[in-house]
Amino acid sequence: MERAVPAESAVAISVNGSTHAVMMATPADLREFAFGLALNERIISRIEDVESLDIEPVEGGYDCRLWLAPALAVRYVARRRLMTGPVGCGLCGAESLEQARPGLVPLADRLRIEPAAIVRAMAQMSAGQVLGARTRAVHAAAFANAEGEVQVVREDVGRHNALDKVAGWLALEGRRSDDGFLVMTSRVSLELIQKAVAMRCELLAAVSAPTELALQSATEAGLTLVVVVRGETFEIATRPERIAGAPSL
Repeated sequence: MERAVPAESAVAISVNGSTHAVMMATPADLREFAFGLALNERIISRIEDVESLDIEPVEGGYDCRLWLAPALAVRYVARRRLMTGPVGCGLCGAESLEQARPGLVPLADRLRIEPAAIVRAMAQMSAGQVLGARTRAVHAAAFANAEGEVQVVREDVGRHNALDKVAGWLALEGRRSDDGFLVMTSRVSLELIQKAVAMRCELLAAVSAPTELALQSATEAGLTLVVVVRGETFEIATRPERIAGAPSL
């Protein structure tokens, strides 16, 4: 019996000639991945901070070479750290406990959605998982508008990478991230909360459960966290007021 399996490659993110991160990732949508990771890691704050991006095949994988505007490059070099990790967790290489859990800037409180929007978005993301349907071996992340209509689905062997790809798509398309919400196939850990907050998304829905630290961090940032989304049922873990008809916690 033959089975389709996903590609997995080392993908380096280099900034002005220095390696910032090396991830094991699905080698697709790499332009979105590079920009999304740079935004979520706070290397840049907007697309225009990058003067150019070169994606080069190298032995064993790919090198995504970001070149920053000169003033930003000086600031980056001053705070640069080498982060090398196999899963793109967002914490590898942190030099202190404070770096591993930086403060989260509280989110705005604009989003209001119907429960059906979450169910619709999860179903549409599942339908859009082309690689997942073939391999059953990758994660997916999606962005949906307030009505639950999915705007983009990205897949990757790493759940963090899939979310970075969505962040990159939003930025490159010039789309607002605060007029919709994120949907994911995975459990919810701290680093996914950090990325969602960096993207300024007010709601994250996932098919699986959160960690204790993810719950604490979502509460700290004012993020609505919806978990264990299965069919038409789900659990609201934090900030239920953004969902119509939801009881207070």
